[in-house]
Amino acid sequence: MSDAATDHADHGHPVHPTGIMRWLTTTNHKDIGTMYLWFALIMLFSAGTMALLIRAELFHPGLQLMRPDFFNQLTTMHGLIMIFGAIMPAFTGFANWQIPLMLGAPDMAFPRMNNWSFWLLPVAGVMLLGSFWLPGGAVAGGWTMYPPLFIQGGVSYDLTILAIHIMGLSSIMGSINIITTILNMRAPGLTLMKMPLFCWTWLITAYLLIATMPVLAGAVTMLLTDRNFGTHFFNAAGGGDPVMFQHIFWFFGHPEVYILILPAFGIVSQIIPTFARKPLFGYASMVYATASIAILSFIVWAHHMFAVGLPVAAQLFFMFSTMLIAVPTGVKVFNWVATMWKGSLTFETPMLFAIAFVCLFTIGGFSGLVLAMAPVDIQLQDTYYVVAHFHYVLVSGALFAIFAGIYFWLPKWTGHMYNETLGKIHFWFSVVGMNIVFFPMHFLGLAGMPRRIPDYALQFTQFNQIASVGAYIFGFSQLIFVAVVLKAIRGGAKAPDRVWEGAEGLEWTVPSPAPYHTFETAPVVK
Repeated sequence: MSDAATDHADHGHPVHPTGIMRWLTTTNHKDIGTMYLWFALIMLFSAGTMALLIRAELFHPGLQLMRPDFFNQLTTMHGLIMIFGAIMPAFTGFANWQIPLMLGAPDMAFPRMNNWSFWLLPVAGVMLLGSFWLPGGAVAGGWTMYPPLFIQGGVSYDLTILAIHIMGLSSIMGSINIITTILNMRAPGLTLMKMPLFCWTWLITAYLLIATMPVLAGAVTMLLTDRNFGTHFFNAAGGGDPVMFQHIFWFFGHPEVYILILPAFGIVSQIIPTFARKPLFGYASMVYATASIAILSFIVWAHHMFAVGLPVAAQLFFMFSTMLIAVPTGVKVFNWVATMWKGSLTFETPMLFAIAFVCLFTIGGFSGLVLAMAPVDIQLQDTYYVVAHFHYVLVSGALFAIFAGIYFWLPKWTGHMYNETLGKIHFWFSVVGMNIVFFPMHFLGLAGMPRRIPDYALQFTQFNQIASVGAYIFGFSQLIFVAVVLKAIRGGAKAPDRVWEGAEGLEWTVPSPAPYHTFETAPVVK
């Protein structure tokens, strides 16, 4: 420590590290939220590049650019990195930034654990990406890691299991932090039923993560022992059952789908009332619908497994329970539309993304309802119809909500307004590109084109070419998004105190007014 720093410390003032040490050691929820968001952006572009390589290969039938095993590695890593490296960390970044501000809390409950839970992620991300350069290449068995394929791979498969463990640990620690913060650190008078809906969706999501991540850890640990220690959990030759892995995996995997979308519901529930200049319609029903979705998500896992030979009674149970989960989701869509009904709507970029979310996510919901029907799903299982379904949920759902949230809160985060024209250009290119790439996949799936293949029959050529063009429109339009964000960080028009004029404080909490100290350190209550 320099003499000046020593003098400074002697006078009772803490010494704050600067440069790289500031980011390595920070316990500030805003810094950690920022790092989560930047990490998610890097992972989004990494996995997005893989998607563009996949679509380039599929532009023509036959093999053009890569070996089939490398194609399969790309599909696996695209899925794993998008889910665990891009979408989940982005929502955790929002939670870190917004939850203390919305609750009037000085910081997260466990600031040091918060730092640790972030810094585990880049380690796991490097492990996943680094597996491409190991003997045998990255995992080629799909992001779901089904045995027996997963039992036969090289050392990169073990590295992938370790990376998933580390990411799961990060998620569990982040969830403990969020739950403790929400339950214990709210401003005086801010009851649970007055909380902003974003806090509610994250509270429920955090419980889902704590309940399901250990299940995934158990599944991949059994895979690890099957691979390296001679156990036979999933090896039929030794008396094991590969289908058991699917049961365990999807008991994690289906709640995971809602972990990826519930925070998006929260963001959209903050944005729509702001730009409609109305309180959110049916606040209590939104809270109960969110909780219902979370509870029901635990009893529908085997709808991913209709093709494995389930008994008819099980097929019926999972079919009807899956259809039931559409009810609380429909309540949410109704409430968003009712909030906009007869409101004084304006259409800034966050609102455009929120409206696109409601419309396009609903399409994903309807195709999910189609796949909920066992006889239909048996025909469409592992076709491009399924790919279209979950991309409508996760791209126009989760990713569009992330874009909406960033445009919505960026002026508060940076102190500068973003460029509205560029934001709208980014929106239109994203919406058009997204629909061009994923809508034709419904037709490919209905016509019988299987997913995860590098080659296909000639009759699928035209729709694949349309989809590939859409992928490049969508992919390259994200460079506009990066330009908008960097421009806002570096300067621009100064953001006013009330960014979205006329929103009457609704951008912070609905229906109760915001605590007066929303953007300051909360006063200590003795």
